[in-house]
Amino acid sequence: MRYGRTITLEGPFDKVQHDVRQALADQGFGVLTEIDVQATLKAKLDQDMEPYVILGACNPPLAHRALEADRSVGLLLPCNVVVRGDGDRVVVQAIDPGTMVTLTGLDAMAPVADEAARRLDATLNALKSADAQGPST
Repeated sequence: MRYGRTITLEGPFDKVQHDVRQALADQGFGVLTEIDVQATLKAKLDQDMEPYVILGACNPPLAHRALEADRSVGLLLPCNVVVRGDGDRVVVQAIDPGTMVTLTGLDAMAPVADEAARRLDATLNALKSADAQGPST
């Protein structure tokens, strides 16, 4: 089962992470949670890894619609977006909101998932377009 959408971008990790947050905001998502996996694994397990951040993105109107259809869908919210280093590039991955429909089995969830997918795809497409244009001057 496909559960994510992935793009790979050029640029420093911190800039890409900033750009991801802005692109999400442009599509009506706020970042409710942030998990710095790299820092956590270093602090708790003394393990080194590449930069890896999980952003919990939420579009309140979509979250409300999903929760109206099924209160338990909160288990699948917010929409996770991963920003992780991959050598000199940065991978950005967003959850496929269609998993809400698949996992809940509720047809009422489909329009919400479709809208969330459209907005997350627009976010990723904006990031790819900006990356293709290269650094701004």
